[in-house]
Amino acid sequence: MLNFLVTGLDITVPRGSLTLQHGRVFQHTDKDLETRYNPGNVLDEAGVMALPTIFTNESSSDPAYPVIARVGKITKIRRGAAEYHIEYAIDADIPPIPNALLESLAAELHFVVSRKFFDDFRTNHWAVKDVDLFRVLFMHGIGRIKPTIFKLPEESIDPNLVAVMMPFDAGFNGVFAALQDAVAAAGMRCLRADNIWDDDVIIQDVVKLIGTARVVICDLTGKNANVFYEAGIAHTMGQDVILIAQHESDIPFDLRHIRQIRYLSNDQGLKELAEKVSRRLEALVNR
Repeated sequence: MLNFLVTGLDITVPRGSLTLQHGRVFQHTDKDLETRYNPGNVLDEAGVMALPTIFTNESSSDPAYPVIARVGKITKIRRGAAEYHIEYAIDADIPPIPNALLESLAAELHFVVSRKFFDDFRTNHWAVKDVDLFRVLFMHGIGRIKPTIFKLPEESIDPNLVAVMMPFDAGFNGVFAALQDAVAAAGMRCLRADNIWDDDVIIQDVVKLIGTARVVICDLTGKNANVFYEAGIAHTMGQDVILIAQHESDIPFDLRHIRQIRYLSNDQGLKELAEKVSRRLEALVNR
């Protein structure tokens, strides 16, 4: 999800404020999103403030004067009688983005672009779009380095898919079966990389599975180097990751600050693992 705010503002400053009329909010926004973030005509302030935001001004018809957008977040909202008063902060780690580039990514970012009428770039308004902004920016190398070893998947996230990263060892068959039960209990389905063969290069299938999954489960048991690498990819791509392990010593120092699910590989331990993973999945998909 993302906010898209088009109004007269100075994007050269790290922090600022703006005002926007009530009637300008949720223009070019799908009805289900408006219902979600404005139930009963009461703005879900916490909900929209949690979303990344693109701030920009109306696009210019003169190519000699390109309009530049910035990415940041809304830090405060106050509702007035006719206007919303909004405070915001710019993310210094993401460089300025020309409106022209955003318009070229309209299909991926769900922007309405007509170039003739009052579309997303030619009228002051506040829209909400159902798209992963940072994923799109990452894929196009905006603000981050594009990977050279593999390609990022172009497919959208499957809301019912859980990717499981674990050692390909018969000793983990019972663990995988428990995870399958947990995922099914949450109304989802799970895959391991060895379940698919879409690309001649194995890592490409792994990256595709990670990138298109709603949640990624990584079993760090045994300090498997492949799983560590896959967990790093998942974290870098901004995926929701559930870490599991049989022993505390399996967790590398750089990951110990992240909550994990510890389990025993006996019948009772695997049953408890399935219950904990199922609860965590439900919390992630319903937040």
